Amino acid sequence: MTALLCLGEPMVEFNQQPDGRFLLGHGGDTSNCAIAAARSGARAGVITALGQDAFGDSLAALWAENGVDMSTVQRRTDGHTGVYFVTHGPEGHEFSYLRARSAASLMGPDDLPVKAIAAARCLHLSGITLAISASSCDAAFAAIEVARSAGCAVSMDTNLRLKLWPLARARAVIGAAMCSCDIALPGLDDARALTGLEAPQAIVDHYLEAGARVVALTLGAEGTLVATPERHEFLAAFEVDAVDATAAGDTFDGAFLAEWLRHGDPFRAARYANAAAALSTLGYGAVAPMPERETVEAFLCRDPA
Repeated sequence: MTALLCLGEPMVEFNQQPDGRFLLGHGGDTSNCAIAAARSGARAGVITALGQDAFGDSLAALWAENGVDMSTVQRRTDGHTGVYFVTHGPEGHEFSYLRARSAASLMGPDDLPVKAIAAARCLHLSGITLAISASSCDAAFAAIEVARSAGCAVSMDTNLRLKLWPLARARAVIGAAMCSCDIALPGLDDARALTGLEAPQAIVDHYLEAGARVVALTLGAEGTLVATPERHEFLAAFEVDAVDATAAGDTFDGAFLAEWLRHGDPFRAARYANAAAALSTLGYGAVAPMPERETVEAFLCRDPA
């Protein structure tokens, strides 16, 4: 049985190199989360759609290599696999997306693997899944309803992308989804924009009052504030010589959920996830530097604080 199912849009990345050429890679927040979880020992799968194209084949090969279950992946002829380009200039990274009518954005409620969701222990999705199209948004809310009816926990990362929709709409839609989640995984900047609150403590209280059983508010290099209705605890980040923070948040999500599924302790899970996220910044790209469980455990043994 697949314990963790991640619903969203995977993408192929073309990252500009110093010589002007573009390096092929992979991205997509929920795909990244599934891979990070699998590397931490979870039985993880993806719910999505790929085009019948070489980019879809590339993502399928990536998941197979990482032991991510693909039994809930569609291959569609009416849409392409999503692609994005990363260019670099004086202002930093710039992202350009080719995702209009991507296969994943065409998914709707009728495309959901209802039995697989009901049999899973946790369904994970993000604000991007809600934003890429109306049908994807409908599918996300339908999946949440299936999960909750079956006793499957729902995990939600806000992942606010204002290039996809206006803030007012994002606040309404992501806010509604967060009210239906058991595990809230917001980032501090996202949460401030979405809630209008500034203090981390006020933000975690907001999501607990909305119904979450667990909130893990990531604070970037500062660490993570973890809260349940009974306990709040700040867990400092691990200091490493970071070179690239791409997908560190997705790595946190996957590692957190994998560890939480092992024992149910969100505080232990957040410490483990802080370590995994720190280690993921030691290399370049979204997927390549995501650590395996053995690497994270060895790191934690060296730095037990």
